[in-house]
Amino acid sequence: MPRPQKGERREQILQTLVRMLEEQQGRSITTATLAKEVGVSEAALYRHFSGKEEMFESLIVFVEEAIFTRVSMILEEQKTADARIQQIMLLVLGFADKNPGISRLLQGDALVGETPRLRDRMAQVHDRIETQLRQILREAGIDGVTRRSVTASARLLSAVLEGHIARFVRSGFRQSPLEGWNDQWEMLQETIFSAG
Repeated sequence: MPRPQKGERREQILQTLVRMLEEQQGRSITTATLAKEVGVSEAALYRHFSGKEEMFESLIVFVEEAIFTRVSMILEEQKTADARIQQIMLLVLGFADKNPGISRLLQGDALVGETPRLRDRMAQVHDRIETQLRQILREAGIDGVTRRSVTASARLLSAVLEGHIARFVRSGFRQSPLEGWNDQWEMLQETIFSAG
């Protein structure tokens, strides 16, 4: 069996890390346990990554690319504020649902004990999502919606996303972040878009 190329091995390491984040909830993942799972030595891991921080950084970049590339498409495809926001919310919740290990990054518990820079980096992803939601609301120019209520609405939507992801992680990935979403979206839509 041929040895994987450098890029393939990096991908294998990251995929194994994501799988371990899903399977080993509540336990720390060391480079030694990761190397064992990948089937290589720790030295081999360090040939592809400078350390665990770089591995997590690569996963965060993946999250950003996956989410924000699709957000750009949603903004082009959808013309109304409520449709744009609904699609972005579904995108983030669906992404978490399909990627349980990565949802631990989104929720932040996988980064406990890691460098503050990684936690800040993940917080920036959430901030970008909230900023995008706020921008959509502001551009919509909904009658009766003030700057203050735009900010409050974006924060509410962001808190709902984070809450769904946290519940998914807390449930050991048994309670989908999409569970009950349609009813909840109707309630959010009524609250946010009937301000006039």
